[in-house]
Amino acid sequence: MATVVDQVKETLVGTESGVGLSAQTRSDFMHNAMKDEEGELYMSEKEFVDAIAPEGEDYHKIKREQYSLLFSIADRNHNGRISIQDWSVFNNLLAKPDAEYDIAFRLFADPATGQVDFSSFKESYARNKTSNTIPFNWDSDWAKLYLGGKRHRHSMTYPQFAQMLRGLQGERVRQAFLHFDQNDDGYIDPEDFQRIIQETAAHKLSDHLLTNLPTLCNISPGSKISYANVRAFQNVIREMDLVELVIRNAINKSDDGKITRVDFLNEAARITRFTLFTPMEADILFHFASLDQPSGRLGLLDFARVLDASWHHTGADLDAPTGITGAAEKAVASSETFAHDLLVSAHHFGLGAIAGAFGAFMVYPIDLVKTRMQNQRAARVGQMLYKNSWDCATKVVRNEGFRGLYSGVLPQLVGVAPEKAIKLTVNDLVRGKFTDIKTGAIPLRLEMLAGASAGMCQVIFTNPLEIVKIRLQVQGEAMKAAARDGEAIPKRSAMWIVRHLGILGLYKGASACMLRDAPFSAIYFPCYAHLKRDFFGESPTKKLGVLQLLTAGAIAGMPAAYLTTPADVIKTRLQVEARKGESTYNGIRDAARQIYCEEGFKAFFKGGPARILRSSPQFGFTLAGYEVLQGLLPLHGEAKEEVGLRGGLEPATGLTEAKSSLPYLRSRNALKIILDLDLGFGRVKAAEGAGKWLPSLRGGLAASVEPKA
Repeated sequence: MATVVDQVKETLVGTESGVGLSAQTRSDFMHNAMKDEEGELYMSEKEFVDAIAPEGEDYHKIKREQYSLLFSIADRNHNGRISIQDWSVFNNLLAKPDAEYDIAFRLFADPATGQVDFSSFKESYARNKTSNTIPFNWDSDWAKLYLGGKRHRHSMTYPQFAQMLRGLQGERVRQAFLHFDQNDDGYIDPEDFQRIIQETAAHKLSDHLLTNLPTLCNISPGSKISYANVRAFQNVIREMDLVELVIRNAINKSDDGKITRVDFLNEAARITRFTLFTPMEADILFHFASLDQPSGRLGLLDFARVLDASWHHTGADLDAPTGITGAAEKAVASSETFAHDLLVSAHHFGLGAIAGAFGAFMVYPIDLVKTRMQNQRAARVGQMLYKNSWDCATKVVRNEGFRGLYSGVLPQLVGVAPEKAIKLTVNDLVRGKFTDIKTGAIPLRLEMLAGASAGMCQVIFTNPLEIVKIRLQVQGEAMKAAARDGEAIPKRSAMWIVRHLGILGLYKGASACMLRDAPFSAIYFPCYAHLKRDFFGESPTKKLGVLQLLTAGAIAGMPAAYLTTPADVIKTRLQVEARKGESTYNGIRDAARQIYCEEGFKAFFKGGPARILRSSPQFGFTLAGYEVLQGLLPLHGEAKEEVGLRGGLEPATGLTEAKSSLPYLRSRNALKIILDLDLGFGRVKAAEGAGKWLPSLRGGLAASVEPKA
């Protein structure tokens, strides 16, 4: 702390600060600086990089250690340390409108003359370039235009040097093409094209683009890439900002947020005056954006993989949870607190309840037919009531009216809401906890365990619901049979049945219910997840439509419903009140034995087709409704997490305002220009004692050593 004398002196005569030293500049310096033996504050190369390249930014394109290349510019006295005045001057340089090119120029310029000498520049280039880079001829006709011939070499001023750097990448690509075009036929192999772009533009392009470069040969007949293809590709990446502007304008005018190649070219014609995109350039753009979406109509997220250099593959991107609901799974898998688990579960419980009631109502008549068919027994008193499911449905309508198809629907809707909700929620919760948050992967056996857990938990709601519903569903045929025998059976309400059975009676046949529901869910949920991902192609870049979700849900329900029909038959027989002359059962084993002895093996699959017709569309409607509701009513904060997974939000691509600090952005852009020369600039050697800071060689024309292979 300052002494009393110092405080009085400061009050009387004031303090002196460096010229142009803003509060923010001083704060950044003080935050990163350290003191020497004499108590003077300074920054070494490591602290300098900490200041201009803070932790947390994206360094997968330009490595963080490469920012040390700029230290030689800030270190004006070349003594390996930066004072607060040096830091102020460097920040003032970053504030210039042309800071990026000015920084690149100062890296090579002679401080005395203020120009770039060709010989010194070429020597610096030779020291920094990677050893296996494609050769570049500095004596080419292109270089002579900027530097003069061998007998008339001249130094470059700042404007000349900046303009030379502007056109350098195109010349590097041209010379590289000639290097690989050994036959002089104007064609090169796709792998050679990939190497050219990797060496000249890997620091500017997305991983998606770099990985799929060889596929450029597919935009035209043949297996090679022409020079026209290469130039068209280079024009597209050079005009990325303009391309994105055209895309955004066109998408804003689209009803569904997607555009075609024709929409792109039409919009480009409206907003450009001098830059016209050729048909080949448009083909290239749409080719790389549509590799996983061959429909021809693309959204902003599809183009982001091409336009945004920060887009890159991760395990979670490729194998993100796409089971019952990616949103719920991802929220639970990434949750670190029990309270958050409860919040997520409550939210999806509500959505599941609404979706479950909707699905049950849509297929209830089929469920009623299924129940009556399963309850019909071969050895009963009187004639067979129904020949088949269709005969059953027509007789219900004829004898009980259309409303008869919905007998018992109210308790079904009341009960199915929590039943389906608890099934969906438990599956999400268990599946989320079994999911590897880093890779998004979950083993099949754990997928099945998550589904089985959901099926077992739902029985607490399912069994009372089922027994009341079943007795209401068969009540009509029982009343008709009694009337035929001269008896009168009063019509019972759902509440009468509940009071008559009591708590224990409501759980009659619960073990059989669990025997059905656990295997059903263990089969259903993994099938649904894999159908969406493996058959319909759901991915981080492809969102399925409602029709696809319905189809996946319906198909997944078919094997699950049919294979669990025997358990459903046993459950139905145990829960329906036996009439005169009908067999009674004492548990699952007894029911299974008697059914087999009296009616044969086929009896276990009675109502199987009706069960498929009911369960498949019901779960299709339920799950499609569930996922649509998630999109319409997301949990607060969940929508943000789903950027890139559901395609409903815009990715943070180039034309959105960057949130990083200006010194970092300017430094990064300056390095992009420098790396146009060669990707080796700023790289440091991997030495012993890995993990320690490795300083690069300093000086206006100093070189950094490339890493070992």
